Amino acid sequence: MNTIEVRNLIKRYQDRAVLDGINLSIKKGETFVIMGGSGCGKSTLLRHLIGSEKPDNGEIFINEKNITAMPQKELDELRKKIGILYQSGALLNSLTVGENIALPLVEHTKLAPDIIEIIIKMKLELVGLTGFENLKPAELSGGMKKRVGLARAIAMDPEIVFYDEPGAGLDPVVTGVIDKLIKDLSQKLNITSIVVTHEMTSAFRIADRMAMLYNGKVVQVGTPSEIKNSANPIVQQFITGSPDGPIPLRRSGDEYLKILSG
Repeated sequence: MNTIEVRNLIKRYQDRAVLDGINLSIKKGETFVIMGGSGCGKSTLLRHLIGSEKPDNGEIFINEKNITAMPQKELDELRKKIGILYQSGALLNSLTVGENIALPLVEHTKLAPDIIEIIIKMKLELVGLTGFENLKPAELSGGMKKRVGLARAIAMDPEIVFYDEPGAGLDPVVTGVIDKLIKDLSQKLNITSIVVTHEMTSAFRIADRMAMLYNGKVVQVGTPSEIKNSANPIVQQFITGSPDGPIPLRRSGDEYLKILSG
């Protein structure tokens, strides 16, 4: 069964098609990685998947419901089953760790404070931060902030969790910890995980399946093994990081100065 279906999704900004006919099927319970370079459309696709942007054409189905044609009130209800780990963690510095995790519970449920407190402790235990609820975000490392953000993302026991560049700004060891958490939580809680990233080590470590975007199109979808062995030169150049291949390199500042100076 597919949790998410994307059908011929098109989004233009002025005369540029940022999403140019995207088709994807994401299965229930899998960890699905959306990868690609800067400007390929992956962040725009993420915003469409969570319903914060509307496409020019095409449809997105979540649990067989078309969110692109859904009234706002119904979309808000569906979003309660979705968690998001933002690239920056997006914690409120004026609140404690516990208060940050409690935000969706306070906003969207009528649970008693003592029940919310129990949930906070449970979610912190799941991400390996037992006893951290009274600290402020400023007292945490970057990796700890990401884990608190993840605890908040799963506070409402979502069916789907979106991860926006979960390893951004973290060292390789901490990134490995976050990757393991993503896999463990997906399996323990039967969560469908959609991870947007350009970090290839993480992508191959956590993915059940992967999709590569290039110039607003899906270049290839497959298992990590299928992607590694892809015959597509665009895929191979991206995953190996080679400067040689069909993906054009952006000009450096010095090259632009030479052009401007004649």
